[in-house]
Amino acid sequence: MKTTNNIVVIGSSNVDMIIRGDRIPKPGETIIGGKFYKAAGGKGANQAVAAARAGGRVTFLSRVGNDVFGQEAIQGYRNDKINVNYVKVDQTESTGIALILVDSKGENCISVASGANMKLDKSDIKDATAELDNADVVLMQLETPIETIEYIIKLLKNKQVKTILNPAPALKISDDLLAHLTIITPNETEVELLTGVIVNDEKDALKASKILLDKGVKNVIITMGKKGAFLHSELGSILIPAFEVNALDTTAAGDTFNGAFAVAVAEGKTLEDAVEYANAAAAISVTKMGAQPSIPLRNEIEDFLSHID
Repeated sequence: MKTTNNIVVIGSSNVDMIIRGDRIPKPGETIIGGKFYKAAGGKGANQAVAAARAGGRVTFLSRVGNDVFGQEAIQGYRNDKINVNYVKVDQTESTGIALILVDSKGENCISVASGANMKLDKSDIKDATAELDNADVVLMQLETPIETIEYIIKLLKNKQVKTILNPAPALKISDDLLAHLTIITPNETEVELLTGVIVNDEKDALKASKILLDKGVKNVIITMGKKGAFLHSELGSILIPAFEVNALDTTAAGDTFNGAFAVAVAEGKTLEDAVEYANAAAAISVTKMGAQPSIPLRNEIEDFLSHID
């Protein structure tokens, strides 16, 4: 297995404002009695932290506002030993904010004010060219401008670096972008938007993944919640089951999966083993509250897997 695991994560940095209650309010309804939490979040940041805690050498490309939330975010990344040399402080926009409501079953709804995240542009990417050239894996999402993601994909298409796109939140993506990806990791909602296929089971997942492979994506992983993750590559397809745990908060499950998966890929694990590793990390995360506070360390993931028959 490889000894290097250089991972560049490009994406959003938010502060999560969370209220946990018995249920999520209906439109126009006010519910009293919830409990409030504040935590660092953002899909890019969550995935960067997940990769760092899973053992990756992580560089994070992002933008935050010139405010207390941005300062706290950068210090948090430093605490996780993430390279923050390319986290820019924007002077005109606030740090991204996510308002999250979580019910007693762990389900959630989220509203986001993107702020500085939507200012991440080509200049930020050009400044980090050396890190990108040295990367084993580049991991991206869609909470920053799609034009920036397209620029990165084209920049890396002739380089020896694996590109992973977690297409969340769900957006339409050009076939040209898809054709240059190493791996795409949509959930059921996102893959339906990309392919038109409603994914309820393994048969649906196979149909949807074939469409993406036909568009040029080399490997497709569809995350399917409690059912697990469906992997389809040139070697074939397989549904890799999720681990059964008591879910408390699913907020960062997908981000934890992607960050841990990126580390496993960078270290040379097979895609099947990488998905199992990522499934374990995600399973641990849903047993805790908050986005980044719930993300496990490498030793937690390895201990979890060591107790699986």
